[in-house]
Parts: sequence; C-alpha cells; structure tokens
Amino acid sequence: MSGSLLPLPILIPLLTAIVCLLNLRSRRFQRAAALLGAAALWAAGVVLLRTVWNHGIQVVQIGSWPAPYGITLVADVLAAVMVLLAGTVGLAVVYYSLFTVDAARESFGYYPLLHILLMGVCGAFLTGDLFNLYVWFEVMLIASFVLLAMGGERAQLEGAIKYVTLNLMSSSLFLTAIGILYSLAGTLNMADLAVKLSAVDNPGLVTTVAMLFLASFGIKAAVFPLFFWLPASYHVPPVAVSAIFAGLLTKVGVYAIIRAFTLIFRQDVEYTHSIILWVAGLTMVTGVLGAAAQNEFRRILSFHIVSQIGYMIMGLGLMSPLALAGSVFYIAHHIIVKTNLFLVSGLAYRLRGTGELAALGGWYQSRPLLSALFIVPAFSLAGIPPLSGFFAKLTLVKAGLELEQYAIVAAALIVSLLTLYSMTKIWAEVFWKPAPDAADIPATRGGPSAIHDGLLLIPVAALAIVTVAIGLGAGDVFQVALRASAQLLDPAEYVSAVLGGNQ
Repeated sequence: MSGSLLPLPILIPLLTAIVCLLNLRSRRFQRAAALLGAAALWAAGVVLLRTVWNHGIQVVQIGSWPAPYGITLVADVLAAVMVLLAGTVGLAVVYYSLFTVDAARESFGYYPLLHILLMGVCGAFLTGDLFNLYVWFEVMLIASFVLLAMGGERAQLEGAIKYVTLNLMSSSLFLTAIGILYSLAGTLNMADLAVKLSAVDNPGLVTTVAMLFLASFGIKAAVFPLFFWLPASYHVPPVAVSAIFAGLLTKVGVYAIIRAFTLIFRQDVEYTHSIILWVAGLTMVTGVLGAAAQNEFRRILSFHIVSQIGYMIMGLGLMSPLALAGSVFYIAHHIIVKTNLFLVSGLAYRLRGTGELAALGGWYQSRPLLSALFIVPAFSLAGIPPLSGFFAKLTLVKAGLELEQYAIVAAALIVSLLTLYSMTKIWAEVFWKPAPDAADIPATRGGPSAIHDGLLLIPVAALAIVTVAIGLGAGDVFQVALRASAQLLDPAEYVSAVLGGNQ
C-alpha cells in the first residue's frame, strides 16, 4: 500500500455505506455488500500493517497541501494495528449481524450506519490533525447514537439519551480545548504541535489544556470517574451493536489519550502521567467491583470494559518502553476478547430470550462447543496462561515492578483475580448449573434456528482462534508492540514523516 492508498480504510466503509444506501430496499444486496466491504476493510488493514512494518510510517497530504496547512493522514505501527483490529472486529460483527439483526433494522439502514461507524473509527486512527480527530469523533457519535436507539424500545432510548448526553459534553470540552490549544500554538497538526508546544512560554497553561484533553478523551474512553454512561447503555441494543461498541468505541478514546500524551503533551510528564496512573488504578478497581455486583450477562461484560481500560492506560502512566508495549499488546488482546464475549452473550439471549444469569444454565451438557468457546475469551480476559491476556498483563506487571510502582501492580493483580471471579460466576450460572425449568423452550420470537446457531458459532470460533494465536505467538506480537512503543516514545520519526523539511 503506497501513501496514495492510505485513505482506503476510510474510503472502503464510506463507499460500502453509499452502496447500501442506494440499495436500501434490497436486504439481500445490502447484506452481501456489507460483508464484502468489511472483508475489504480487513484486507486493507493487513496490507497497511505490512507496509508500515516494511517501509516505515506512511503519510498522505490530502489535496497535496503540505503539512501543517492541509489535511494529513498518518499511519505508524500503532495506527496500522488499530485499523487492522477494526477490520477484524468489523468483519466478525457484520457476519454475526446477518443472522441476528431483524428485517426492520436492516430496512432502516443498519448496514450503512455500521460502515459509517467503521469509517469514523478508522478516520480517528489515521488522522494527523486534532480538529479532524474531532470530526471523526462526531461521525462515530452520530452513527453509534442511531445504532443504539434504532428499534425505539424504551430501554434503548433511555440508554441512548445517557450515551449521547455525556458524549456531547465530551465533544464540547474537546472543542474548547482545541480552541485554547490553537491560540497557544497556531496549529492543530499533531506533528507540528509536538514541535511548537515545547517553545510555548507558559508551560502551566499547556498542562492545563492537557488536562482538558484528558477529561474529554477520558469520557470517550470511559475512565474513572467518567464511565457511568457505558454500563447504562451497552446492554440495551442488539448484541451485534453491543459487540462492535465494546470492541472499538472506547478504544478510540484510549488511542486518543495515548497519542496525545506521547506526541503532543510531553512537557510535564511527571505530573500528567502520574494523574493518568492514578486514573488507571481507580478505573480498574471500580470497573471490576461493578462487574462483580451484576447478575446480567451483558452488564457484567460492560463493567469489565471499564475495568480493562485501566490496564490499557496503565502503560501510558508508567511511560516506559516495556509499559507502552504492554498497553499496545493489551489493547489488541482486549478488542478481540471483549467482542467475542459479547457475541457469546448474544447466543445466550437468542437461545433463552434473556441475559439474566438466574434464567440461564445447562449449556455445558447441551452445548459443549459453545461452552468451550466461552472459556477461551473468558480465561484470556482473566489473564490465564497461555492465552493472550496473560502475556499482556505480565508485560504491564513487569514494567510496573521495574519502575517500583508497587501500588498499581498490586491493583492490577487483585483486579485480575476479581475478573476471574466474574468469569467463573458466568460459567457457573450459564454453563455449569442445571437448566431452569422450561428453559428448553426458546423465548425468542419464532425460536432460534439450529442451522443459524451453528453459523453464528463461526465468528465466535474465529475470534477464539485469534485469541489463542496471540497467546501462542506472543513473542511476535510483543515485537510489534515494542516497535509501536518505540515510535510513541521517540516521536522524531513521526514528526519527520509528516513535516519533512517544514520543521
């Protein structure tokens, strides 16, 4: 993929959405186009990562306007990994949607909205400009709000209102911070900001603006104490929507925090990253305690999203090569695992018409394959070797011990044990205990199709295989994470690739 093809991860979902909209009356065509578009996005992600790995950071200036004056797209190793993960999750969720999304939602534009969401996600990963990052956040917000509210059920509308209200507050805060930052530096190009902010006469004001960005991105990433919108909304839409939200949306916020505080705000690392480390620890603890108190499948998983965000920004707070590599590793692991767990929860609802643990049970005997496929992402989330989560957590714990940050290491280990408790609670209630009376009669309208149930296991099995592969190939994945970490800690290559001779 040459630099001129760098916009493909944005153009592919955009064109897919347009094609689906032009054929809104044909559900069959929409399904085929959506699946083909998701596969093309995944392929573009593979090619992009190979290109960045072999040829270095890729940059394209839209309209041939030189940076920092034009619109810049940039792909370093971290951005390329995130695009590939977005394509992987997008393909799995689109396939899953073919068998789980009802005709009314499909006719209303479900597939175009899903691809607009993927476009916004990829745009946020590839943009080299803060204002365009704001634009991509808004694209994501609009698409995700409609997907969340689509169907008009009371619980959905309640969750959607909470979701959009807090995210609009985040957007307002983001736009305010952008305005202040522009008045300080006269630019919003990230590479240019990395150069010019070091020469600003008032470093205290720069740190204040950095905290505004942390608050804004923190809402989108669902960090402590800004996470309450997530468990209030992620359990109400169709499971396919919950799955892609769980896999990608908060990770865009995490990505923005990592990008901003490794490239732009490096003037007062001791202060800013100490706050990030405290936020990471509190996010871990509050999220896992919330999960332990829940008794509904998707609500448990929703609180665990919050908890796991803490691990992702823990590496940023520690700010060492090993720690940042651990964060990158953890993000990759979590996107796959959390998406898969939500897909499994969808099968629970499909088979029994509820996600309440008390109404489930008996699957260990009646559905042994599904039981085995649940164990893989569940144990990986808890950090059981040799699965991907073990190596991601091990890297972060080792980095914390090297820096003598014993408090955050203790928090990470305790939270890991509580995560295992939550996963074993789901296992005991959903899979191990005997099925409740009359549970053999499906509660979903029309009853599930055995053929469709088998087909639905395909993306679950595929993501489980990826989880095992990441664990077994942890050395290779760790090398990718280390290279991403090196680029983050030394942004000279990024700045040079974007600005060239305009530094």
